[in-house]
Amino acid sequence: MQIAELDDVRLHYRIDGDPEGAPVVFANSLGTDLRLWDAVLPRLPKGLKFIRYDKRGHGLSSLPRAPYSMGSLVRDAEALLDHLDVRDCVFVGLSIGGMIAQGLAVKRLDLVRAVVLSNTGAKIGTTEMWDERIAAVQEKGIEPMADGIMERWFSKGFRATPELELWRNMLTRQPAEGYAGCSAAISGTDFYTPTSGLRLPALGIAGSEDGSTPPDLVRETVELIPGSRFHLIRKAGHLPCVEQPEEYAEVLTAFLREIGHI
Repeated sequence: MQIAELDDVRLHYRIDGDPEGAPVVFANSLGTDLRLWDAVLPRLPKGLKFIRYDKRGHGLSSLPRAPYSMGSLVRDAEALLDHLDVRDCVFVGLSIGGMIAQGLAVKRLDLVRAVVLSNTGAKIGTTEMWDERIAAVQEKGIEPMADGIMERWFSKGFRATPELELWRNMLTRQPAEGYAGCSAAISGTDFYTPTSGLRLPALGIAGSEDGSTPPDLVRETVELIPGSRFHLIRKAGHLPCVEQPEEYAEVLTAFLREIGHI
């Protein structure tokens, strides 16, 4: 368990794999912590350095007062990678993590040599939708909306398994202020123009049953970047790295080999 003391936030992070290997950085979704990637990492090739972190307001990182801006979340990732002296990483971002990936690549191409935009978009939802969700979280907490979120996160088959409770618990135990703060960051983000200016290897991953970021949104976003690839994982919702970790790891490994990262 490691903590990086940054400007206005303390970020919990973890490093696995080969400390001297080529870096792969993972940024998780709204309402989850770095354990999101637990099933994928053991299935990836040896010789890579895996860096995961809890974004502000989530997991074991500190809880600055909400709301947050996407700029602050991008700065957090930038400051963490500078703190760890990381350059030329492949940045894998899921949902809000994929927005962070886009913003960081636009800002600091010295840090990011390729992006994996998983279950994300250049813009996700509407301001009105996020305002309603933020108000609901601030008034009643996450618990009342947890079942609806599970329906968007996971396929029907997965929701019938006992493992669903683990992810529901992870969601409801995140701080409500952190969830609301990051919701505000998503609400205020439209990366269509900046992302369309990116020129780097990019892979889009979508889940066929994703109720939060449908496959067409992911495809539309990654196609803003010339030469990008797109992969659809079937029988998976918003978190295919949880439901189909073997296929997720295979697709990610193939991309890393293709771009010469391993």
